[in-house]
Amino acid sequence: MMTFDVVKVFVPAIVAFFIGIFFTPAFTDFLYRNHMWKKKAGKVAMDNKDTPIFNSLHKDREVGTPRMGGVVIWASSLITIIALWVLAKMFPGSIMEKLDFLSRDQTWIPLFTLVAGGLVGVIDDLLEIKGSGGHIAGGLPLSKRLGVVAFIGILSALWFFFKLEVSTLGLPGGGAISLGIFFIPFFTLVMLWIYSGGVIDGIDGLAGGVFATVFLAYAGVAFHQEQINLAAFCAMIAGSTLSFLWFNVPPARFYMSETGTMGLTITLATVAFMTDALGDGYGVLVLPVIALPLTLTTLSVIIQVISKKLRGGKKVFLSAPMHHHFEAKGWPPYKVTMRYWIIGIVFALFGMILAFLG
Repeated sequence: MMTFDVVKVFVPAIVAFFIGIFFTPAFTDFLYRNHMWKKKAGKVAMDNKDTPIFNSLHKDREVGTPRMGGVVIWASSLITIIALWVLAKMFPGSIMEKLDFLSRDQTWIPLFTLVAGGLVGVIDDLLEIKGSGGHIAGGLPLSKRLGVVAFIGILSALWFFFKLEVSTLGLPGGGAISLGIFFIPFFTLVMLWIYSGGVIDGIDGLAGGVFATVFLAYAGVAFHQEQINLAAFCAMIAGSTLSFLWFNVPPARFYMSETGTMGLTITLATVAFMTDALGDGYGVLVLPVIALPLTLTTLSVIIQVISKKLRGGKKVFLSAPMHHHFEAKGWPPYKVTMRYWIIGIVFALFGMILAFLG
């Protein structure tokens, strides 16, 4: 049985990878034919001021390279999970039925957050592409995106609280903290925090490698907890992310953009809670370790904003998030990316060890 569980976890990853590889060339052709990229390079900071260092570093990258590459990730994942479910229904009692990992208690909510986040991200990307015109700023305002994430977080938290009867936070050693009704706002805040790390999507290959590593780590945690369907789901996302990464390594054929980062980040938060009390573990507490690159990305932005407000505009980093700081210091983008990958792998393994020891 253990052997087949391993097969069940890795087959969806392989299937999702090849589905992504198969349809991406046609999708890429569609993006280029329709000029699905920003009309002007650059961005504005959270305080709505210009970011001259970032804009000078990326002035030749964002124009002419399509957005919406994240569609590859959630679409190939959705096709994979639905295809295996349909085949299981068509061939009951066969190996296909055993490979089906769509389940109410483990994968419904993560699948919902992945697709919902991806679709909202598509709207943001389309507004960024079509609505920015000659302006740098475009897409949905940050306040609206945060509102959408909070809404999805509340819906997911309500499902955990009322349907799955989860209201505790796991602790090392098998303990738990009872949050009661406060579980709902806590869940939502964690989702918002992880979503903020999505700004790591700023250098070719960076976000894809980080997210693939993080979801593989949680596949291992879920497998250790014998949540096999959830482990298969996480491995599937890693596989589809690798198919995206195949086309996103320098020079990137497209960018992940909001349709990828929103879906992946809010799904990651959901998976962390799935591997918490439900799995008799503490998947939320190890999240900052397993997802250290996202944690550092968020912290660097917060530190930069606070410093500019309290120190009369003085900055801690040359450019935030932190990966752009290293670019501004003269590191080649590929060196930043590969070192983030290395740090991500090391701390994902470290986080898995902590989860296993619990």
